[in-house]
Amino acid sequence: MIPIPQYPLYSAAIAELSAVQLNYYLDEERCWALDVAELRRALAEGRQRCCPRVLCVINPGNPTGQVQSRQCIEDVIKFAFEEKLFLMADEVYQDNVYAEGSAFHSFKKVLFEMGPPYSEVVELASFHSISKGFMGECGFRSGYMEVVNMDPEVQQQLAKLVSVRLCPPVPGQIVLDAVVDPPQPGDPSYELFNTEKQAVLSALAHKARLTQEIFNKTPGIHCNPVQGAMYSFPRIELPPRALAAAQGQAPDMFFCMKLLEETGICVVPGSGFGQREGTFHFRMTILPPTEKLQVLLEKLSSFYAKFVKEYS
Repeated sequence: MIPIPQYPLYSAAIAELSAVQLNYYLDEERCWALDVAELRRALAEGRQRCCPRVLCVINPGNPTGQVQSRQCIEDVIKFAFEEKLFLMADEVYQDNVYAEGSAFHSFKKVLFEMGPPYSEVVELASFHSISKGFMGECGFRSGYMEVVNMDPEVQQQLAKLVSVRLCPPVPGQIVLDAVVDPPQPGDPSYELFNTEKQAVLSALAHKARLTQEIFNKTPGIHCNPVQGAMYSFPRIELPPRALAAAQGQAPDMFFCMKLLEETGICVVPGSGFGQREGTFHFRMTILPPTEKLQVLLEKLSSFYAKFVKEYS
């Protein structure tokens, strides 16, 4: 079971393994919230054609940028416990949380604080990476997975699979060590580290707000608050003539290609991540420098207005 919208590597991995993809939809009207009732719907539907085993949650969300509440995480853990599902928690953007009132809660921490029977039974794999988050060093590739309550025989097979793979290059391993064991108060580098970290995160928080504000000024574009991660995923309204002009191409792909050809701005169509039928989106990063991002957002909004007028 994977969220829609989703990070496309999940659907690709599922296809490669000849597994079955079960979609559950995040609630866009509630800032991409995860609803247990929707999980139950997806699970019941899935059981008509397969035996569901795994529930994957991306928190903070990619491409949607939402941060799930602690109550939501507890509800998901209870659901996994009741339905005997293995939980996969993709938490690679855990350091990137911007919205007031939002906070990151790790599935492992919540699971253990809930206590028995959940903490003794629910099988969980958590993922983190050096290639995302405030580090954002995408040229370095390394990460880790932590498993909890995994069946010993299954864990033995997992160890075999991992042992036959090549390890990351040495620089990636060095950075991973720095990520899991950062400078602590009293260390010579702590003040500089903390200053640089806060500067990066505060700049991203400002750009997250800027993105939402500029997009929502444009009629036909709706952008939820970017609570975390590094992306906005606005919904766009496309006129019927634009849908017809797409000629079999996904309409949001048609829009994104026109945008690229006329402005040089490259964004990813929502159809690449999955979306509810009849809705259209695109994903855009908030990483460019603030001055460039503002120009880019205004240029994109102007192009959208021109596009809608042309095809209305």
